[in-house]
Amino acid sequence: MEPESQLTRLGLFDARVPRYTSYPTAPHFTPSVGAADFAGWVGATAAGSTLSLYIHVPFCRRLCWFCACRTQGTQSDAPVRAYAEVLEQELALLKAALPEGMTLSRLHWGGGTPTLMPPDVMTRLAGAVFSAFPLAPDAEFSVEIDPGEIDEARLDALAAAGMTRASIGVQDFDPEIQAAIGREQGWDLTARAVRMIRARGIASLNADILYGLPHQTSHRIADSIHKLLALSPDRIALYGYAHVPWMAKRQVMIPEGALPGPQERLRLFETARRLLVADGYDEIGIDHFARPGDGLAAAQKAGRLRRNFQGYTDDQARTLIGLGASSISRFPQGYAQNAPATGAYVKAIREGRFATERGHAFCAEDIWRARMIEALMCDFRIDAAEFARDHGLTAERLSALLAPVGAQFGSMVTIDESGLTIPERGRPLTRMIARALDAYAVRASGHSPAI
Repeated sequence: MEPESQLTRLGLFDARVPRYTSYPTAPHFTPSVGAADFAGWVGATAAGSTLSLYIHVPFCRRLCWFCACRTQGTQSDAPVRAYAEVLEQELALLKAALPEGMTLSRLHWGGGTPTLMPPDVMTRLAGAVFSAFPLAPDAEFSVEIDPGEIDEARLDALAAAGMTRASIGVQDFDPEIQAAIGREQGWDLTARAVRMIRARGIASLNADILYGLPHQTSHRIADSIHKLLALSPDRIALYGYAHVPWMAKRQVMIPEGALPGPQERLRLFETARRLLVADGYDEIGIDHFARPGDGLAAAQKAGRLRRNFQGYTDDQARTLIGLGASSISRFPQGYAQNAPATGAYVKAIREGRFATERGHAFCAEDIWRARMIEALMCDFRIDAAEFARDHGLTAERLSALLAPVGAQFGSMVTIDESGLTIPERGRPLTRMIARALDAYAVRASGHSPAI
């Protein structure tokens, strides 16, 4: 890693930049894209193709203070059951609008807490999905699992439905840190959930852990990483906590004075990264790690790694459709987002219309800039031959685009006739380098720290 003085000079510790799970990013979506656009893009999907499906369940029993997702609390199953019925109605609308013969390459249930759905609701929802869109060969079905909100019956329902990957939220195992972020979840509880998942033959386990949390030190994150490694997840996402209380009001509960500073955040990340690599994980992009036999590791080696709203993926489907409140769909033509408010979403679907509230229609430049940013985030490289072949960018045009990047970042990037590469010493700056290729204005207040 490059000395901190050089990273400081380049602004790493002051910058707030997008995570670039989309381009353009969601703050640039507008109401110019609506339900009619969504319906048209759905109808234009090639018959018999595969697509990805994301289903958002916005309910939680507890509202963790660190979380900035669109969620709402409930202690009753009644709103969850009613919401699942609306999801079935949205599935029916989607099936009617899509051409025949569609199959799923990926199905992901996220939230919120999908595992607060009762077992019979899980079974019914999965049945509705697969009756509309069967799984393609080698498809994956993943579910986000809260270890504190799962039991044998619900895991039995998920396993019977065909779940192939479970994703568990860990965040940190230290009790003081857990209390400070409103997520008390002991190691024993997490280990119990993992044992239940493994006992059902689930092929893959993903775990999320955070750095940059209050009271976190290098010693504490190392201890949490060691505990996590004892559970042997196949994939690990090491995300930086984004403290944005002006956007996520519940974060005001987190003691700002206990948050590590930017330089310490980098040291926390490096401590965790080194431990994961030493344990045999491959580094995937900027913040994921995978066992060498995992699909993400294979995709990275083959140059097939991609990035979407769930992070890194080996899914090659051109279309991702999001169902549920606030869900975002990605089509070759652009992005479409459902109404974020659950009430507005439910009203639209019950009236028999799609709930799209905003989005973005791509222009030609959006497409190649999106691919450039994705290539940097996935492979730390922009291949000149790819952009000449697939997007018609001449050597002169690409050189003009990359020259300012070279001027800004100097030895942190390598630019020649083959394109641009970010060497290992410059990889902490990857999101900032991507921002240099972003044609849209980036408001720092809407994004997370660059490290």
